[in-house]
This record gives sequence, C-alpha cells and structure tokens, in this order.
Amino acid sequence: MKLNHLLFIATLALVSGSTMAATVMPFSQTTFDKLNNQGKGIIIDISATWCPTCKAQKPIIDRLSRDDAFNDVTVLHADFDKDKPVLKEFHVAMQSTLIAYRKGKEIDRSVGDTTNSGLTALFQKAAR
Repeated sequence: MKLNHLLFIATLALVSGSTMAATVMPFSQTTFDKLNNQGKGIIIDISATWCPTCKAQKPIIDRLSRDDAFNDVTVLHADFDKDKPVLKEFHVAMQSTLIAYRKGKEIDRSVGDTTNSGLTALFQKAAR
C-alpha cells in the first residue's frame, strides 16, 4: 500500500512538473494559429538533423523549454528539409532559425545563434 502511494506521489510530481515548463511539439498551422489567437508565446525552431549549429542549439532549447519561467511559451519544431511550406510562410532561408512570436506578431528572430544568453533572450521576449 505504501509503495503504491509513493508511486502515485512520484508520478504526480513528474506530471505536474512537466506541465509547468514550455511545451515542445511539431509545427502545425492549426496549433500555430490557435496559440497566436490566444496571445501565447511561440518559438518556431527550424532545424535540420545534419546541421551542426542546430545540434548545438538543441540542448539549450531543451533546457529552456523545461524552465518554469517559460511555461507560457510553446516551441514548434519544423524540419528544414521536410517542412518547405513552413519555410516559405515564414521567409526562412537557413536552418538554425528561431522565430519568436507573442500576441500574434513576430517579435524577434535568430539565425545561427548558439549562445545561452542569445537563446534565453529570445525565449524571454516570447514569454513577455
């Protein structure tokens, strides 16, 4: 009985902790439009699996997306090689592009930045 109770509490802690951080999901126009209409913060992460800059950005983006300070930010991932309509819609010419939206408007964009401070600043702009 005690073991079941402890497992329940541990599971609840994990679930509640994960809901406090930013959400990361594949890009979809429906999700993007819904979040924009709600005035939510969005980071569009356009990357490629073969891109060394994208690989350097990934752990920083992952860490920031788990930070409770950015619980109102959703990261939408688009694949540079597969999601060509997304690239066209958002005027993206290069992988390793991150675009911050807040309240339905693009507020900043970053290309090739792999610094913790630069990516944190981008997330902060989306979270305001």
